Amino acid sequence: MSNAELGRIPGLQAPITMRRERESKVFDTTQPLIQAIIRGGKTGSKKASPVDCLVISPELELMGRQPINELYGESRRRGLRYAEGYFMFLVESLEGKQPGLGNVILNNEQPLQKVLDIFRTPMIGYHDYTVVVIDARAFEDGGTLTIDIEVGRGQGAGSFFLFDGNSELSKEKVPKGTLARAWLISPGDTGQITHHFDYGKMFKLGASGQWTNERGTVNAFQARISVETPKKNES
Repeated sequence: MSNAELGRIPGLQAPITMRRERESKVFDTTQPLIQAIIRGGKTGSKKASPVDCLVISPELELMGRQPINELYGESRRRGLRYAEGYFMFLVESLEGKQPGLGNVILNNEQPLQKVLDIFRTPMIGYHDYTVVVIDARAFEDGGTLTIDIEVGRGQGAGSFFLFDGNSELSKEKVPKGTLARAWLISPGDTGQITHHFDYGKMFKLGASGQWTNERGTVNAFQARISVETPKKNES
């Protein structure tokens, strides 16, 4: 199934819709497998690609994602041929390394990264998340995760929620299961999320337009994501 059929290529959304109306076809996006594929499209790289390679478990959990347009470059960067790069993607997915699902990978050599993205105010419901997956598994002894957030000067305030990497992102008015959050950051303002963790793990940052905004408004945000590790006692 192509990204065009899933409505993820803006320039083709109108032609695909008209074709379905002409052929009287209804595309059911409520099926669990389709929902898993849609979640995959909202995670990891945001670069346009006609097709994504997704590894999905029997429980319909995402295990890995590789946009086909990036597969060649990624294989070449690792010194692998195209087929070898695809094989390694499959192996790493089955090993639980979640390739392509982490927008941000932090480690002792690179404990800080910045993300620039957008959030949307949902047309229906309370939250329509832009998801940033944070891979902090390299910090085996844990540390303190800090996310400094700056909201753009466009329309609409944003709310930001930190979830465990294995959890579903609650879309309720007051989301359940959050580890930390920064409510209602107005355009041009800043906020901060901090969370202490005891061992290396994955996190999900969900960014959403505040539900009191005008429906459909879009704004940008920048997140400065870092981990500070505990200092070891010197003998």
